[in-house]
Amino acid sequence: MAPGGDALVTPKRRATLVKERALQLGFDGVGVTDLSPVPHGGRLHEWLAEGMAGTMTYMQRQAGRRVEPARIVPGTHRAVVVTVNYFSQDPSPKPGFGRVAKYARGRDYHRSLLGPLKRLAAFIRSLGDAGTIAKWYVDAGPVPERELAQRAGLGWIGKNTMLIDPKRGSFCFVATVLTNLDLDLDQPFEADRCGSCRLCLDACPAMAFPEERLLDARLCISYLTIELAGEVPAEQAAKMGSWVFGCDVCQDVCPWNRSFARPSTSVTLELDPSLALLDLKSLTEIDELGFAQQYGWTPLERTGAAGISRNARIAAANFAGEPPCQNQ
Repeated sequence: MAPGGDALVTPKRRATLVKERALQLGFDGVGVTDLSPVPHGGRLHEWLAEGMAGTMTYMQRQAGRRVEPARIVPGTHRAVVVTVNYFSQDPSPKPGFGRVAKYARGRDYHRSLLGPLKRLAAFIRSLGDAGTIAKWYVDAGPVPERELAQRAGLGWIGKNTMLIDPKRGSFCFVATVLTNLDLDLDQPFEADRCGSCRLCLDACPAMAFPEERLLDARLCISYLTIELAGEVPAEQAAKMGSWVFGCDVCQDVCPWNRSFARPSTSVTLELDPSLALLDLKSLTEIDELGFAQQYGWTPLERTGAAGISRNARIAAANFAGEPPCQNQ
């Protein structure tokens, strides 16, 4: 039997205490679900078999645990799922400046959420006995965060594959704490509130959605600007527009974001509006040392100087209406 802590404290009460603590730590949403297999595991394997993960080979290596989350941390059977709003307003576009996705406009969220997640995990352990497990993850490891968030009642999966919180929209980080502590479960968010809307699908500049809730990562601007090393195929490069890191188009057009997204008030995230637009000329000339000093504390670190310079050259060529020269 999983650790239960004080026998007089019920799983329902423990879940309430965990949620209260999560909100105190600055998380905007919190819910609890189990770690039963995700229902669409077969679709993930088909997606991988069709090559839609592109060069993200880690997806293949982790596929088994991604569809059976109870295998991630043996002995656990609950997930405490938390969300943090990171929305910020976009400045007006400027010629000669590249755009950065909203989630990357600040301190790297893997680092900024580390402290609150560690404290939440410690609190969960304090409610159990010496054998209580509480292992946290934030966009790392084979955790199916969005599926767990939907099952924890925090929102539904939109046609653009993003989790949509009916109170805040989709501009939210999702993190989890996996545990063996007995906690009452929340009801899954069963409703699909996208209805007949397909704005996200039709707005995608790269036409990366073959069908609703199916993303071909190989075409996605976020994948091209962040995950893909080397040269971007010319056809895809022309569709990147002025994006140099990530892309928000399919989220920006979503009516739920237009109605409910509000600027984040999180102190933990250390958001920096100056990162929204970056000078392309400076990016094309930046070296590894300069890049590390200027952007090493942000999610942009993932591309390295070579990657961000490549993206900047593509964006500059797109501004000029010329074929991109991706090499210095």
